[in-house]
Amino acid sequence: MSMRSVVLVGLLACFATMVQADDKPRLGVSVDETAIAASNFTILPNGEGLPAGGGDATEGEPVYVRACLACHGVKGQEGMNDALVGGHGTLTGDLPVRTVGSYWPYATTLFDYIRRAMPYTAPGSLADNDVYALTAYILFLNGIVAEEDTMTAETLPDVRMPNRDNFVWAYTPR
Repeated sequence: MSMRSVVLVGLLACFATMVQADDKPRLGVSVDETAIAASNFTILPNGEGLPAGGGDATEGEPVYVRACLACHGVKGQEGMNDALVGGHGTLTGDLPVRTVGSYWPYATTLFDYIRRAMPYTAPGSLADNDVYALTAYILFLNGIVAEEDTMTAETLPDVRMPNRDNFVWAYTPR
């Protein structure tokens, strides 16, 4: 047997021993029940699942400046990430602009998305009152609610989004 073959057999034996000694892939970290519970919720379009709390656009502006402005720009436009404001009347044109105000069908979806995924650098870190206030601020910037309108579990489902009637359910209830 050549020296090269001996080295190769030795390396394969070492590798096989390492694989047998540690058959786990060592991916990720263990997650405890508290962490799972923090993100294990569903908010439906009718508001079912919304938490207690509330906030208005005036309270939401400083939250936006602190947590959103860097990615979404001043007043929700011209940031390095998607615009949140504008696009009204563009969906049927050649260059549709899909924003919260022009495209999203339910205000409850905005709350749910912010609560789960934003800010990008620390998803799920905002308190429920901050999420309500931020939702109110973004809706206000889009001209959907007034600055003093308080968003709560009771009022948010009643917000009528401009594009609500242009969505068709893929699945019809039986």
